[in-house]
Amino acid sequence: MAAKRLYESVSKNLTEELHRWGGLKQTGVSLRYMMEFGSRPTDKNLLISAQFLHKELPIRIARRVIELENLPYGLSEKPAVLKVRDWYVDSFRDLRSFLEIKGKSDELEFTQMIKMIKVRHNNVVPMMALGVQQLKKGMDPKIVCEDLDEIHQFLDRFYMSRIGQHVALHDPNPPPDCIGYVHTKMSPMEVARSASEDARAICLREYGSAPDITIYGDPDFTFPYVPTHLHLMVFELVKNSLRAVQERFMDSDKVTPPVRIVVADGLEDVTIKVSDEGGGIPRSGLPKIFTYLYSTAKNPLDEHSDLGTADMVTMAGYGYGLPISRLYARYFGGDLQIISMEGYGTDAYLHLSRLGDSQEPLP
Repeated sequence: MAAKRLYESVSKNLTEELHRWGGLKQTGVSLRYMMEFGSRPTDKNLLISAQFLHKELPIRIARRVIELENLPYGLSEKPAVLKVRDWYVDSFRDLRSFLEIKGKSDELEFTQMIKMIKVRHNNVVPMMALGVQQLKKGMDPKIVCEDLDEIHQFLDRFYMSRIGQHVALHDPNPPPDCIGYVHTKMSPMEVARSASEDARAICLREYGSAPDITIYGDPDFTFPYVPTHLHLMVFELVKNSLRAVQERFMDSDKVTPPVRIVVADGLEDVTIKVSDEGGGIPRSGLPKIFTYLYSTAKNPLDEHSDLGTADMVTMAGYGYGLPISRLYARYFGGDLQIISMEGYGTDAYLHLSRLGDSQEPLP
């Protein structure tokens, strides 16, 4: 069946409305603002937050729909990408059909709708990964990853779109020191330990054994950050290191070296270093590691291409872990750098900004 363009699958009025909203200016917020505003989740503040999202989300979602329609190399016509586009169109339609938010009952109803939209978008990352793999399969192998700059830039912008803080502010019994998704006294050591244990459990499941992990740092140190973001980033970095070490020493008589994590608290940044002795990455491969089309592992989507199992966590293979981790780091003013010694191992430096003043980088 031929892929349906947007104007063929939705009404003319909705297409025009999408384009009109997609042309409006977006408004960003900083981590500090989210904390200050969210620390007082009064009815008035929740109403202001909902009214902001009611106006802001249709702009951001419309922009994504327009981009999904105009991707290079025929990516827009891939079945998985069309599915993602339809999810975004449905969410835009839902948001626009919610007329206005005047009082508490409207705000609660709107929050329920946002929760539904969030659930609808749960599988966006694996579904887009599948779309990119569908593109890769039919592509001329001579086209190398770096040549697909437009696709990488699009995916960067695409994954920067976030909702969720508003929903989290509604928790009637928020955990201590939590403002929405932000933990005002987050222990990076604790999050690193939890993420490492998760990554190690997957390594054990896939290989039957796993290298040890040692963590160094001040266990009492805390700072305000989003624990779910940090967990994802450390999990990805440790998962990569475990796989590299495991595959290098699997058939060796030598003692498997541990993966080392160091947490350092500076005045400007909190830096987490993940070091391994997994053999490193060749210098020619370093530019590719932050591209969405590159992975050294076999692609799990080839095995579970029905997407029913696509949210199953695997050791590797989407080629998404590093670029998405770097986006999460940059989201609040940090960064991710990889330094490698081929023949020895790799060091990943995850910089997290302590200041929290940087604006959301709007796509």
